[in-house]
Amino acid sequence: MTAKSFGRAVLAGAVAGTALLGLAGSASASDTAGYIGDGYANNSQAVWCVQHLINDVARNNNRATIDEDSIWGPQTKDQVLWFQAFVHVQPDGIVGPFTGDNILYRGDQKYGGKSGSCFAYVPSDSGLFE
Repeated sequence: MTAKSFGRAVLAGAVAGTALLGLAGSASASDTAGYIGDGYANNSQAVWCVQHLINDVARNNNRATIDEDSIWGPQTKDQVLWFQAFVHVQPDGIVGPFTGDNILYRGDQKYGGKSGSCFAYVPSDSGLFE
């Protein structure tokens, strides 16, 4: 089994476990969205999506939210680091496919998930939720 396949299997198991806990929502992913974080282009809509979706998770877990200002900065990076630790992803402060999957899956389903307006902006592994 390749490392990539193993990683997908681990994430799929984690997602399935979460679904069994009643936290499931419809979700999908975009494998065309760019990474978000320090040193990346950081499309303002993509940054807003990350801020909004993670804020939804933060509110549901009694954590302070950040401004949804569409600007990548230290507060957004810190919120991403918190989110990564929360979902047991190695914290690096960058939204790539693995973190993006979790953001789309766990955040506000009006904007996240398969039919949400953030679908095209958050990077993820499109095979995860098929």
